[in-house]
Amino acid sequence: MATGNYGTVRPADVAVEDIEILYSYSPNRGSNSAQTVLTELDPTQVLVPANNPNNNKEILGGMYTLKLPSNEFTAKGFYNIIIRPKQIRTSIVACGTLASSPDIIGMVINLNDSNIDNADKVKLENGNLVGYRVEYLTTNTNAEQDKIQNLFRVVTSNNRVLAVSENLSNSSDQVLSYSFDDSSSLVFCTLTPSSAPSIKPNVLPFIGEPGQDIIITNTFFNPIMLEVEMVEYDDETLAYALYGNQTKSLEDGIYTIYNFDNEIYKQYTLFEVKDQFTGKPLYEVREELSSPDFTKEFDDITDF
Repeated sequence: MATGNYGTVRPADVAVEDIEILYSYSPNRGSNSAQTVLTELDPTQVLVPANNPNNNKEILGGMYTLKLPSNEFTAKGFYNIIIRPKQIRTSIVACGTLASSPDIIGMVINLNDSNIDNADKVKLENGNLVGYRVEYLTTNTNAEQDKIQNLFRVVTSNNRVLAVSENLSNSSDQVLSYSFDDSSSLVFCTLTPSSAPSIKPNVLPFIGEPGQDIIITNTFFNPIMLEVEMVEYDDETLAYALYGNQTKSLEDGIYTIYNFDNEIYKQYTLFEVKDQFTGKPLYEVREELSSPDFTKEFDDITDF
């Protein structure tokens, strides 16, 4: 008997505080700048989550309203907006084992690291980092890229620990390990993969080294990039010229275009340019007025 496959795609109901938004600007598609300049936006001012219509206290997963600040998106051109999971940047304090289970290895980070925002410290509490991705920055100062590309690990557990010293049975040396202690500021994270493969049982996967900078990122949703084009005229304003009401004053040659509410949208002066000697018409000119003539209101003209 065959067994069927089943599953579902769960819309992300990620908190706005767990999101980062950056954008770059280009005046046109043909501009080629040497380096893309990214500007960061405050997601709490840009993203608005939608609520379930049957329960205003319940987030409707996957639906957010994007409000772009008008003071930053003013110029005509193309804006590339990147919406990605928020990153926590810190460094590895040490790599070690648990005193109670010496076969379990992990990396240790400091909850009191000054690089970690106070709002992000709650994410480092016991069990809160499960499923987060860890990426590594290179320790090679001569490398072209600081970030080690395509190398990451996934956190499988995290708990507060305290460093303890254990004497080796055959040496006077000491090895540092960790025991659980919820009052400590050190956090012990186990990662996957962290166990040696069966073909090389003595070779453990790389999980980082003391002093190495890392990037911890949530995996609540996939990063997306949106392209937004800011233009002077949209479909509706172009429709004014095609389908909106229009008037032409035969006395002074003022040509007026109205919006769909019969309000003045654009006004032009129509006139001819003639040859100064023969008086022969040479050009018909339509020149936009800098300030509208409100005596040409549509209702005033048609209401006789």
